[in-house]
Amino acid sequence: MPQGKLRVKSKLPENLKLKKTKGNAVTKRSNRPIQPKKKHHQETQKIKQIISKSVNKAAEDELRARASGGQKNLSKAQQVIAQHNSK
Repeated sequence: MPQGKLRVKSKLPENLKLKKTKGNAVTKRSNRPIQPKKKHHQETQKIKQIISKSVNKAAEDELRARASGGQKNLSKAQQVIAQHNSK
């Protein structure tokens, strides 16, 4: 047999203000979509590639100028392209 009195659930007074529950911790991002990272990564790689090509071309031109004594010697393929572009 249980000992002691039976516990009765007490009712809160009607004029007591209750605490409001907090909203969801996760916000919906339907109006603010996250941009894909792949596109940004591709753009940076493209820029890096363009920069490296231009740096390599400038270095090659400088070395070619030093080796030939200021005169620029082109290969046969480069001469054909230069003649085609000059027209």
